[in-house]
Amino acid sequence: MGNLSEILALAQKRAKELGLPYEGALTPGEAHAILQFAPGARLVDVRTRPELDFVGRIPGAIEIEWQFYPGYALNAHFMVELKQQVDRESLVMFICRSGHRSHRAAALATEAGYPDCYNVLEGFEGDKDARGQRGKVGGWRAAGLPWQQG
Repeated sequence: MGNLSEILALAQKRAKELGLPYEGALTPGEAHAILQFAPGARLVDVRTRPELDFVGRIPGAIEIEWQFYPGYALNAHFMVELKQQVDRESLVMFICRSGHRSHRAAALATEAGYPDCYNVLEGFEGDKDARGQRGKVGGWRAAGLPWQQG
């Protein structure tokens, strides 16, 4: 997998190639490696409470909902909660179900002055498979990384 600087350089290269508004884009395996290499790094899980309770949680992740279930209203206090729980100088990785909400969270945090924001591509559950189900193609869980049933 490489060392911390190699992983970050690859993630930053991906972000540039994709034209992303934040520092970098990571695979789930790379995000997990960063947590091992850099104890000050933070993983922020932006999924809804029901997703966390019924699909699974990542041990040690900071949980701040991007949207609320049901209805999916945006969390107007997202940045307030982030500032209360995560130091601005931390390397911050955002994860959701598939990488879309976490993309928006990483962009907003970057805009708000967090210099080291990364999105975890594929998210916790990855993309849908041929049968329309998540959790088998890509994602944190399918990669065999640590998680617990809610």
